[in-house]
Amino acid sequence: MNLLETINLKRYFGETRAVDDVNLTIAEGEFISIVGPNGAGKTSLCNVVSGLLAPESGKIIFKGQDVTRASVIERVKAGIARSFQLVNLFDDLSAFDNAALAIFSRENKTRNLAMLAHLDRDVIAEADAVLGQFGLAAKRNEAARGLAQGERKLLDVALAYALRPKLLFLDEPTSGVSTRNKGQIMDTIASVVRGEGITAVIIEHDMDVVFKYSNRIVVMHQGAILAQGTPDAIRKNDQVAMILLGTSGPDAFSRKD
Repeated sequence: MNLLETINLKRYFGETRAVDDVNLTIAEGEFISIVGPNGAGKTSLCNVVSGLLAPESGKIIFKGQDVTRASVIERVKAGIARSFQLVNLFDDLSAFDNAALAIFSRENKTRNLAMLAHLDRDVIAEADAVLGQFGLAAKRNEAARGLAQGERKLLDVALAYALRPKLLFLDEPTSGVSTRNKGQIMDTIASVVRGEGITAVIIEHDMDVVFKYSNRIVVMHQGAILAQGTPDAIRKNDQVAMILLGTSGPDAFSRKD
C-alpha cells in the first residue's frame, strides 16, 4: 500500500526549478534514499512534502488524504516528521529535556513545559525510552551543545522519532560525522525505524551509506527524478554514475575514491 504519493509536484525559486513535475510513490515500510548532485532538489522536495515550503502546483497524498495545503503541524499530526541537515536542537537544554519537549509538543502540552517535563511520569518514561533506543541514555543530563557531532545527529533524529511519525525524512543524517561513526549512526537509525515499522526517506551524499541501507534509491537531477530502483540497479546505471561521479563504467561506484 502506498503511504505517500506526489502528483506533478512543482516548486520554483525564480527561474530555478527546484522540484520539477515530480511523481513519486512511497510504500509503507520502505527505506528509501534520495540522492543527486548539489542543487538537484532533494531537500526542496523534502521541504515541500513536510510542509516547510508550499508547492507551485501538484498534489501530495498521504495515507489516502490530500495534504497539499496542510500546515506543518497538521502534517506532523497526520504522521510526517523530519530531521535536519543542520541539527535543530535546544543547545542549552539537556538531551532529556529536548526529548521531553518533543513529546509535549506532540501531545499539545505546551504550557509550563520546563516544569511539566519533570512531573509527568509518562513523558519521563517515554523520553528516557527514546534516548535509550538511540543509544543516548548515558547522555541524558548532558546539555545538547556538549554532545559530540554524531550524538547530536542521533538526538535530532530521536526528536523527530518522538513525534511518532509514519513517514520520517532524514536530511543528511551522517553529514559532518567521521567515517568511523557513520556506520554506528546508521545502524542505530535503521534498527529503530525498521523495528517500529516506520517508513524512512534519507537524503544522503555518501553512496556507501545509500547502497548499504536502502531498499530503493531515487536519483534527482535539476529538480526532476532521473532514475529510481534497487541499489544494484542504480549501481549499474551509467547515466546516474556520470551525473553523480563524472565517470561511468561497470565499477564506477567502487572506484569513486
